[in-house]
Amino acid sequence: MPTLFTKIINGELPGRFVWTDDRVVAFLTIAPITPGHTLVVPRQEVDDWTTIEPDLQGHLMVVSGRIGAAVRRAFDAPRAGLVIAGFEVPHAHVHVFPAWGLEDFDFARADSNVPAAKLDDARDRIVAALG
Repeated sequence: MPTLFTKIINGELPGRFVWTDDRVVAFLTIAPITPGHTLVVPRQEVDDWTTIEPDLQGHLMVVSGRIGAAVRRAFDAPRAGLVIAGFEVPHAHVHVFPAWGLEDFDFARADSNVPAAKLDDARDRIVAALG
C-alpha cells in the first residue's frame, strides 16, 4: 500500500512542492514547527533512513542542504534545522526548517491550523530563494 508521501509525490494528494528531481522531492509540511518547514523525501519508499542506499542518502542530504540554505534566506533565519525522526510516516524523510533557537526543534509546537495562504506564501518564498 502506498504511503501518504507516495500519494503526494504521485499527485493523488495535494502538496506544496519546492523541489522535484528524479530521486527526491521536497514539499511543505501541513503541520510546520516554524514557517517554511519542508520535508525532503526520496521517491523510493524506504521506511528507515538507515537502509537507504548510500548514493541516494548522499543526494537526499545534498538536496536537504540546498533547501536549508533557501529557508534561511527566505525567512532571514540564523540557522536551518534538520531532523530525521522517522515515526510519523513509514517513508524516510528529512525535516528542514528555519531555526532561531533550540525551541524551534520542538515538534510539540507543530501548528496543524496554518491557513493555506500562509503555506502558499512560504512555498513561494522558498522557491524564490532557491532561484
